[in-house]
Amino acid sequence: MKQGLVIGLDIGTTSAKAVLFRTNGEVVKEAEAKLETLHPHKGWAEQAPVQVEKQTRQALTELLENVDTSQILAGGFSAAMHSLLFVDDNEKPISNAALWSDARSLADVQEFPEKEMIYERTGTPIHPMTPLVKLFHHKREGTKEYKEAAAIRSLKEYILFHWFGDSITDYSMTSATGMYNIKNGTWDEKALEIAGIRPDMLNPIVSPDTQLSRMKAEIAAETGLPEDVPFYIGACDGQLANLGDGAIAPGEVAISAGTSGAIRQFSKNPSVDKDRETFTYAFEKDSFIVGGPTNNGGIVLQWLKGVMDFQGSTNELISLAEEIEPGAEGVLFVPHVNGERSPVWDQGARGSFHGLSIQHKQAHFVRACLEGIALNLYQIGQSVERMAGAPKRIRVNGGLAKSRTWVQILADVFGHDIELSETHHSAAWGAAWVSLVGAGYAKNYEEIRDFSPVSEVIRYDEERHALYQNVFTHYHQLVQKG
Repeated sequence: MKQGLVIGLDIGTTSAKAVLFRTNGEVVKEAEAKLETLHPHKGWAEQAPVQVEKQTRQALTELLENVDTSQILAGGFSAAMHSLLFVDDNEKPISNAALWSDARSLADVQEFPEKEMIYERTGTPIHPMTPLVKLFHHKREGTKEYKEAAAIRSLKEYILFHWFGDSITDYSMTSATGMYNIKNGTWDEKALEIAGIRPDMLNPIVSPDTQLSRMKAEIAAETGLPEDVPFYIGACDGQLANLGDGAIAPGEVAISAGTSGAIRQFSKNPSVDKDRETFTYAFEKDSFIVGGPTNNGGIVLQWLKGVMDFQGSTNELISLAEEIEPGAEGVLFVPHVNGERSPVWDQGARGSFHGLSIQHKQAHFVRACLEGIALNLYQIGQSVERMAGAPKRIRVNGGLAKSRTWVQILADVFGHDIELSETHHSAAWGAAWVSLVGAGYAKNYEEIRDFSPVSEVIRYDEERHALYQNVFTHYHQLVQKG
């Protein structure tokens, strides 16, 4: 491996992150710019594309301050899935971008035609998060932006055009729209018919290691990046988080646990779940990722902190749970406070506490919330296991992975040792690695395993796992009851 620096840009929901790595995966520097989510009406969740591009540019500019840019070999992009943006003939936005969390199409899910057929063709659940369902909503409502749109884009595509002049999209971003046929590797004609859009309104699909055009001179000048540094299109954050964790072979599982969460495995098989509890998204034309996302990760703790009017930090809140034995002395929490995706796919789902008695205190609620998040991921993991096989290795990344208390709960619930990645920037490292493959500095994606070090292994306890198996039986019954 050639020695040098490589950039991973990760455009998330709450922030745009720019991370500078050495080619061995060591983080040299990072910069982050916050992104504002707008809620103009109940259930809506939008971002202004101009602002997202500006903040991403700011993050890259801050990253490169006082850096010897002559050492930078390449850069790659990661971005959140499911954003939907309407643009005109000049690629200028005529709407804000609806995010994965936008629920304005909740009622339209009930009216959506041929759900099972579309899921079988695309591997994408019919849910308000999905751009296809969002488009179906706009079609039914006859919205102004839908009628006037010349093209449909994601936030990532918008930025790529602004920075490089390229009108292309990658397989994973395409697959997450719900309009990509995972069997034949093209835009799906049936899905487009339901959405009421033409194929020419969508970008051509390319592999993640596709090199972008030369960066526009004004962007390069502002950020301080030499124009000739090659950038590569990359993929969605989910696939790249697995890649960055080195979880790319059968049985290698990655769990992302940030504000939301997900559990995923790579597969060479584009099969879909007969129970429709998981997604199957493409990474390349012949490579897929099977998984299930949850709306309810760290956001549950943010919610609890507000409800309790807890004045300390989130870490101090979590520390309260350490006073309580596993099982929270009978308190059980279903964490669907933000609706839910896998396995129920019900944005109207609601959270609930069970088993409360007069002796329970704040610490019991905290413990039950931490356990509820883990039990929810375990249930999703069972659905993924049915599709992709039992886990041999589990790696965890994201903000919740910084909590030793929660990771221990997760290990005990799963009955499996948990590997913690040395960096919490798994998606950015995955994007950077794609660029190294594209530029020819790395031989293949699998080689990243040698450059994704584990910082610590959290061992599970058999006795606690047996206890949590009993707790999960009760949890599962509650979720099934709705």
